[in-house]
Amino acid sequence: MILVDTSVWIEFFRGHSPVFEQLKTLIEEERIVAVECVFGELLQGAKNRPEREFLIKYWEALPKIDEAGLWISAGRLSGEHSWRSSGLGLIDAFLAAAAKTRGIPLWSLDKSLRRVLAAKECYTPD
Repeated sequence: MILVDTSVWIEFFRGHSPVFEQLKTLIEEERIVAVECVFGELLQGAKNRPEREFLIKYWEALPKIDEAGLWISAGRLSGEHSWRSSGLGLIDAFLAAAAKTRGIPLWSLDKSLRRVLAAKECYTPD
């Protein structure tokens, strides 16, 4: 399974290559998992009701990870490694914590976020 960051979803929903094709394939192969904070960010940026409804349909269709305790792990890891001072907010810390504690690679286009992850914690499409 692969956790997908907001940055990747935005490229996908805009239809930008190669992200669109790569993520479409992963969705079809049922290899994607979702978390609330990413879809919350996407919904926050939706321009109108049809866009929000479209996003909710994606959210409802995707498998989810167990998010219990991840916000605490995110705060702890962020504090221990001073991620906030290097520009990583709590949502990025949450995604990093999910990758680290759940063993689910994260696909992100955010270089700062990828920098705090080990190679095995990052997903890089072929």
